[in-house]
Amino acid sequence: MRTILWALAAVAAMIPGYGGEAAKPLVLASQGSFFVGGETKTSKQLNANTTGPGAGDSGDVTINQMYVQYQTPVHGNQHTPVVMVHGCCLSSKTWETTPDGRMGWNEYFVRKNRSVYLADQSSRARSGFDATKINAVKLGAAPPSELPNVFMASHQTSWILFRFGPTFNTAFPDEQFPVQAADELYKQMIPDLNGFLPSPNPTWANMAALAVQVHGAVLMGHSESGFFPEEAAMINPAGVKGIVSIEMACTTTLSPQQLSTLSKIPILIMFGDHIGDIPGRFGTIWTTNFDTCNKFVQQVSDAGGDARMMYLPKMGIKGNSHMLMQDKNNLQLADLILGWIDDRVEGKKDVRRK
Repeated sequence: MRTILWALAAVAAMIPGYGGEAAKPLVLASQGSFFVGGETKTSKQLNANTTGPGAGDSGDVTINQMYVQYQTPVHGNQHTPVVMVHGCCLSSKTWETTPDGRMGWNEYFVRKNRSVYLADQSSRARSGFDATKINAVKLGAAPPSELPNVFMASHQTSWILFRFGPTFNTAFPDEQFPVQAADELYKQMIPDLNGFLPSPNPTWANMAALAVQVHGAVLMGHSESGFFPEEAAMINPAGVKGIVSIEMACTTTLSPQQLSTLSKIPILIMFGDHIGDIPGRFGTIWTTNFDTCNKFVQQVSDAGGDARMMYLPKMGIKGNSHMLMQDKNNLQLADLILGWIDDRVEGKKDVRRK
């Protein structure tokens, strides 16, 4: 058995991007999956005979549920669990193995004794979506104009919007994203079906419920879901022990009650590099997002809360893209977040700055 373990470790060490932590066996106490939330509605259904009798039969369907997969390390009870939620046009694959085959944050956090819960947003990937509107148009019960938009991120849009470089297939000289593996990232892109969701987005309540279900968690969002942890906390803060928001638009029109709620939860916001180096409307998006998030941090701080902006270039960490959990220095950035959790979420009874 010892010989087999040594052989496995040697093979792991030979895999590009693996070594150190990854060369050690990954030991879990448990792993599995489940759903959070969901509701039942009656919907007109299309069957195989879409033009004959029975084409518009009614039936009950479950919608707006959120799929969650988890891994719990042997010593996971020593730390607060972490919930990771992906952004637009993506799934929880975001947090798994990087496009160029290195260790992702999911595995790394587990190796650092954190239980990790990966969620697919409601209406995305394994969480499914409500096809009622599509069926209604197909059956002639609704006009095509009622079909919501389904956004798909193109390679060209992703390259520039994700700040790999100023123009498609041209990378910044210090770019940290492994651009040689961009094609593997494009394979992760899936249609964004948020147009099928009601308002408010059920993912927010599902995240809050998940935090309660696991007896307290740090909620982490990215991009489209970057502000979801805050939205979840404003719905039900009971299980939200900390918030990590990465590269997103922030809301600054918060009520005194909302600010009071958020001021009781430690909040970390992280942005990468080249915020002002993208031309055109995408560049405007990033400068606006960054500015509003700085204002949000100030608002929470002024309300007595513990909110921090971790702007990587200001810390001397250069070249990070929008997909910083997949960048070449992704584990260095993970350590920054883990250090913040250790200090601000788990290290003090009163997390507010004095």
